[in-house]
Amino acid sequence: MSAEPHSTLPPVRLHSDAELARDALVAPLFARAVRLARWAGPGIRVDVGGELVADQLPAAAEVLGLDPADEDAPVYASQAWRVAVDTGLVDVTEPEDDGGDGADGAEPEYGMAAPGEDLPLLTGGAPADVLDLWLAAMDSVLADAAVPDLDDLVDAMDAGGDIDFDRLDWNPQREADFLDGVLANLYLLSVSEGAPADGRIPLPVLAASMIIPDEGGEPTDAVLEQVSDAMMRLDDQFRQLEPIGLVDYQPVDEALMAEADDLVDADADAAADAADDEDITRYGMVRLTPLGLYGVRARMLEAGVEAPAVGELAGKGADALLDAVSFYPEDAAQAEIEQWLAGRDLPDAVAELLAAARGDDEAAPLRRLRCQQALTPAGPEAEPAVRAVLDDAQLGGLARVWLAEHGAADVPVPDQEMVFWLTVDTIAAQLAADGETEELPLLMGSLTEHHAGFFDQVWRVEHPATAHVLEAMGRLHPDKKAAKEARKAAFKARSRQS
Repeated sequence: MSAEPHSTLPPVRLHSDAELARDALVAPLFARAVRLARWAGPGIRVDVGGELVADQLPAAAEVLGLDPADEDAPVYASQAWRVAVDTGLVDVTEPEDDGGDGADGAEPEYGMAAPGEDLPLLTGGAPADVLDLWLAAMDSVLADAAVPDLDDLVDAMDAGGDIDFDRLDWNPQREADFLDGVLANLYLLSVSEGAPADGRIPLPVLAASMIIPDEGGEPTDAVLEQVSDAMMRLDDQFRQLEPIGLVDYQPVDEALMAEADDLVDADADAAADAADDEDITRYGMVRLTPLGLYGVRARMLEAGVEAPAVGELAGKGADALLDAVSFYPEDAAQAEIEQWLAGRDLPDAVAELLAAARGDDEAAPLRRLRCQQALTPAGPEAEPAVRAVLDDAQLGGLARVWLAEHGAADVPVPDQEMVFWLTVDTIAAQLAADGETEELPLLMGSLTEHHAGFFDQVWRVEHPATAHVLEAMGRLHPDKKAAKEARKAAFKARSRQS
């Protein structure tokens, strides 16, 4: 997959390998490929390239239970056979290509086919073996989906029967990259916060994400026409990708397809304002299936893209956990933390989390915020480990907050220095987690309103983020007088640091 590495891609929640393998085995195209692989054997003849010879396609279609009267049955059979060969479910011995076609009266040479050595893995292997075979099938289908349709190929043939690629305006790598980019964007739209509950993305939105620049601005008519063209392209490609189990796809309404001239304008309007169009479903809706999320993520990982999955940190240390979940959306962070805690001895896990939360580096405040989040559901078993850090300059405030929230007795009152340090640390963590949100001024006001002379003293706090936090308070504090005091304190803190 030709995508750029993305270090902040949200984590995906994947089904178990066993569930995904079951999904793979019932994906229509993969299931057909498996049936043909079991049918392969003596008497099955193939041409150069491993394709079934034409007179065997009806028999293959019959094996698949396809209606012999359906003119598309041989096409479906040929496609399933190609997937079986590409995945290694079928081994073929191709004929020697001597340039002859049997026109001189001699019988043409044919190759033979037999079940592949990987076929038994479908029943005797692990779920991961099934998924590896399905991934190979997915790659085969994606390669086919990036090829122009037959009508375009015929139109681009010259008098000698060769394809004029300049006339076709088809660049194989460009087409493959475009489809990979579409799937990457669909993946991102599916795993990001605010994704639709049912995972369905309007086709105009997806097409526009590939064409319209991120910096926004009113798209030109030419750009909107590109979006429309991309939609038509994707409509055809998603129809091809659905049978392998990669996507669930509701195609563009045939009534719209019939009005080609009107469709260009309608698609452009839909792409520009898709969310407000009550008929947006008529322009196509697509979602990655659980199997599709797995498959696209596998391609992204292979391309070097960082695409985390919830649960993959369960076997790692608390330092790796907090470093990673610091940049996860809150719900995903909580899910990852819960899986990490599951099966661990709670007092030891709490002690490990607290130790990992220490630090003076830029990411440390956010680690402590995630540590506090991790400790929130912990019960009385965690109290001894929490009390053990009451005198720690960096963790003492966090420990007091936890003990008070859990109704513990004999919680020491923090001194003013610890209160101020914890205030700076908390705001630094919120800035790192979410930036300057609408809620942050309210938090700032709440943390400072009960401390007379707060800004006269806070600039002396020995915290790496003191000046940064005070500058943010100078911009965001809801009380204008307090904001002015914060700016003065920020100047003092910067001067002190330098």
